[in-house]
Amino acid sequence: MPPEIRETINQLNQELKEIEQESLRGLNLIDPALNLFPNNSILIQFSAYLNNMLFMVENYHNRILIIVGKIALSDNDWEIVQDSGEELGELLGRVLEAKIGLERIINRLETLQ
Repeated sequence: MPPEIRETINQLNQELKEIEQESLRGLNLIDPALNLFPNNSILIQFSAYLNNMLFMVENYHNRILIIVGKIALSDNDWEIVQDSGEELGELLGRVLEAKIGLERIINRLETLQ
């Protein structure tokens, strides 16, 4: 596996780990408020967003495993390796975008404390 792809995978895994940790922290922040205000639509939306982030983390980990498997089976076919690298780069872009949105929500939740 080319070192660039390995670096992208490592960065993806690190970013996904941070998203998972922050999402769980956000859910812990939101739970007391949701217990007090169970019909608050903004809190419900935040909770849904945080749970979607956890779902995304799981799906992207699975997608990374599939891509790594495809590279391993490619027998060094440059086109497959290049396409896989591009797909990993696209995933990384989506992960970084999601992380920015997550940080905004966490900041808003922290102001509720």
